[in-house]
Amino acid sequence: MYNTRRGVSQDFSEAVRLFKLSAAQGLATAQLNLGVVYARGEGVAQDYVRAYQWTNLAAINGDPHAVESRDIVAKMLTCQQIAEGQKMARECLASHYQKCD
Repeated sequence: MYNTRRGVSQDFSEAVRLFKLSAAQGLATAQLNLGVVYARGEGVAQDYVRAYQWTNLAAINGDPHAVESRDIVAKMLTCQQIAEGQKMARECLASHYQKCD
């Protein structure tokens, strides 16, 4: 990790890039990690709906920690936002991870 704020941001951006590549292969751990970085806003703009989408996909794909993470994110969302995140997850799955952003 770099000592400057810019270096840290670059590290997160590279991590997000790698997580996205792995998540597109259906890897639940990468999907969970994407959910976490979206929830925290590390390397990406903070987006709780997108965090819900990715943690939901990770849960569907069997990551043992994803359900708990998804439920934590859900507490920060309205019912409408949860429905939006679920729709995004369905569209992502239906497209074989091609339409996830």
